Amino acid sequence: ARPMPLSASSMLNKEELLGLIDEANVRLPEELRAARWLLKEREEFLAKVRREGDEILELARSRAERLVQRTEVVRTAEQRARHLVETAREETRRMRRETEDYCDQKLGSFESLLGSTRDAIAQGRRRLQETVLDRDRERRATDAADAAREASTGRPGGTFFDQDAETGEP
Repeated sequence: ARPMPLSASSMLNKEELLGLIDEANVRLPEELRAARWLLKEREEFLAKVRREGDEILELARSRAERLVQRTEVVRTAEQRARHLVETAREETRRMRRETEDYCDQKLGSFESLLGSTRDAIAQGRRRLQETVLDRDRERRATDAADAAREASTGRPGGTFFDQDAETGEP
């Protein structure tokens, strides 16, 4: 940023700075909204899986009770009930793992996208800083050249054409 004369303030390129801010504002809310939606979907899916698991367990219990009423098939009923319960538990665990893997993949892609957005912002800040440094160097070079001209001519403001000085006439 170029310093303002007689002030501690600096001037920034407004268009470039506003462009960077607009880009960040456009990208981040959308990504955050998508991440929140994904987390909500995950919770709803897990709740649904739990409900289904509970329903399967309840179904298995009711079937087991009916089979108990028939004494000749009690042993078979108990085995079947255990199998249904174990199958339901395995299915619930499998669905939970798949859900967590899916959520992890989505969050990873969001993390990557946010990282690239962060990198783009950092690059924009570096370019802005380089522009500021280049302008400072140019200003110092111009100031040094002006000072050298003033020193060589003995006049402030550099050289100018003086018709009388050239011809030696008073």
